Amino acid sequence: MSLYLDLKAGIRGSLRTGEPLSKHTTWRIGGPADYFVEPAGLEDVQFVVRFAAERGLPLAVMGNGSNLLVSDAGLRGILLKMGRGMEHIAIDGDVLLVQGGTKISRIINTAADANLGGLEFMAGIPASVGGAVVMNAGVNGASLGDRVVEVTLVDREGKVHRRSGAELGFQYRWSNLQADGAIVAAVVFRCTPRNRPEIVREVERILRRRRETQPLEHPSAGCVFKNPPGDSAGRLIEAAGGKGLRVGNAEVSRKHANFILNLGGATAQDVWALIKQVRQLVKDKFGTELGLEVNLMGDL
Repeated sequence: MSLYLDLKAGIRGSLRTGEPLSKHTTWRIGGPADYFVEPAGLEDVQFVVRFAAERGLPLAVMGNGSNLLVSDAGLRGILLKMGRGMEHIAIDGDVLLVQGGTKISRIINTAADANLGGLEFMAGIPASVGGAVVMNAGVNGASLGDRVVEVTLVDREGKVHRRSGAELGFQYRWSNLQADGAIVAAVVFRCTPRNRPEIVREVERILRRRRETQPLEHPSAGCVFKNPPGDSAGRLIEAAGGKGLRVGNAEVSRKHANFILNLGGATAQDVWALIKQVRQLVKDKFGTELGLEVNLMGDL
């Protein structure tokens, strides 16, 4: 109780214990977090990071949970969710200053209202900006890192740093933020002047294409595997006979083979077993090792 009260006293945001993380991941999978914090600002993030370090507690960070497979046993220590309270957007000319918990959909809409484009390709990706920048999210050759001017980071000592986009070493589904564990508190994006009606039409076209090609009727984490150089993970999985494979209530989509669906009540163990099965299938058939696009949290 003392730990809870000490943590609660140091933040303006919310704190819950035993929070089911299945409520916070797009797969709708994940056990409870010992301490679940939603910060109300940068100072909360700094306090939680320092608190965890001083108390020797594990600290995990998530955004909208769109690319996470969280253990059925949950997470020990503190889970810091960058969400409500970290969603402010400011506009200065063709530049957006966005806090790390802001959802991508809101950024696109806010930019469109200001006649600013350049982020339309991210339409339909259910991520928040911090996690999307860390993994350099994107689609069809376009990546979010292409638009990043600067990031504000909180390191694992609770200190604030700023780094330019050029310093983040963006590559396909990768940035060097994945190695240093810093938390993305805010991002500056450079946009392109564009009329709002054009942006809206482009976003609608992209969303229509997603509905046609992706299985949106069940919870998923989007694409599970990275595309190998010059090829498509979905094509390889389909060609290896992976479509429709099932473990428990987790199934490889019959519509898009790089999606694993939660048909209802699937566990992290179901999904993890299916991931390993699909990987082995593709390796046996083509000799290709599929890398993960989703991140793993907890013991699987």
